[in-house]
Amino acid sequence: MKATRIGAVMVRDVVTADRGTPFKEVVRRLGDHRISGLPVIDEDDKVIGVVSETDLMLHQARTSEPDGTLSAWAIRLRKLNPSVRRNAAKSRARTAGEVMSTPAVTVRADATVTEAARVMAEHGIERLPVVDEEDRLAGIVARRDLLQVFLRTDEEIERDVRQEVLVNTLWLAPQIIETTVEDGVVTLTGQLERRSDIPVALGMTSRMDGVVAVVDRLSYRIDDSHLRPAEQAALHGVADDWIRRL
Repeated sequence: MKATRIGAVMVRDVVTADRGTPFKEVVRRLGDHRISGLPVIDEDDKVIGVVSETDLMLHQARTSEPDGTLSAWAIRLRKLNPSVRRNAAKSRARTAGEVMSTPAVTVRADATVTEAARVMAEHGIERLPVVDEEDRLAGIVARRDLLQVFLRTDEEIERDVRQEVLVNTLWLAPQIIETTVEDGVVTLTGQLERRSDIPVALGMTSRMDGVVAVVDRLSYRIDDSHLRPAEQAALHGVADDWIRRL
């Protein structure tokens, strides 16, 4: 099974705002469409930022005295901490451009679902704008859209790793490498012919739908990392013939 691409699961009808959209209008759009965030785009449909519920909450979290003036402590914090200064600016925001988080975290439409899920986890976000080759907004995906690929069984994942990675890509007999899967964690154990095949096996496996992580227990018979391209090509031809005879 080929890895699912973001373009296949993204929502193309995206609720957006521009830099000058009033703050209250942003809140209304989130409420009307029951979403937790939206991208902010420029006149070329390029994503310049994202407004999330967290950004909106910062607007309400004003650090001030009862009469509305800033306390001496708040003023001191703003001078010392850049993030506090940014948050303070959001508390006074009147438009989407002033309250948005930037730069926006985005993903390409040809990225895999697994790659997008990892980006979401790394940045702690729930919605991810999808952009095309020119960085223009093409769609959006939510965390719930991506979780479906992680519902695949360990047996399905193991079967696909053996077929797509070992057989179709590396031209190996499946029994050469032991493949085990537990809760989406794939362990590859065994000896490959060439050192250069190891990153290929690990990289392709990590991009398979449903794979949470890959444990590397692979070794190699020949270290081809120091060879020139012509020498590597000759070695690969001999080794491939040897592998196919197994």
